Amino acid sequence: SPPQDSNDDIEDVSLFDADDDVSRRSKKSKIRHPVASFFHLFFRVSAIVVYLLCELLTSSFIACMVTIILLLSCDFWAVKNVTGRLMVGLRWWNQVDDDGRSHWVFEARKVSAQGGKTSSEAESRIFWLGLISCPMIWVLFAFSALFSFKVKWLAVVLMGVVLQGANLYGYIRCKVGSRKNLTSMATSYLGKQFLRQVSAQAFSTPG
Repeated sequence: SPPQDSNDDIEDVSLFDADDDVSRRSKKSKIRHPVASFFHLFFRVSAIVVYLLCELLTSSFIACMVTIILLLSCDFWAVKNVTGRLMVGLRWWNQVDDDGRSHWVFEARKVSAQGGKTSSEAESRIFWLGLISCPMIWVLFAFSALFSFKVKWLAVVLMGVVLQGANLYGYIRCKVGSRKNLTSMATSYLGKQFLRQVSAQAFSTPG
């Protein structure tokens, strides 16, 4: 049989069989992990603030670059391994097997037996707001650095786009499934819209 695309090898596994029963009983609107919520935003917001104010704080480009890259690296590790698991019950990673094939692995916290949500709605909003908005800001910085000919900052800005964009891409795939599932969702949506339009036209056409 023809070899399969290594990027399509998706494996879904459960996230930590033992769930915290106390967390399940908490109110949906309560922030259950304040430390994780704080650091989910702290590193990425700090990197943006340092980038905006670095020329006012110091004249050393190297010091600013190292500080921003350290903050971005800490943010990448914390969001990928800690805050996603605690705040929304999701985690992702990519591993290479002995044959050199790349596998995307997704973990999702199991839903409680009562069918209730195990994630706080407040934490979920904080998580996705920070996850989506900050990469968009770095994309704007990239265009700004490109069109203002700040070549020395371009590498730093691209680092922000890549690191935070990787987490965004990983968690979106973790949330909605593989690219095939995403395609089927889009196809289903377009199909429903088409049928709705056809039905509306049929009912509006005079007999």
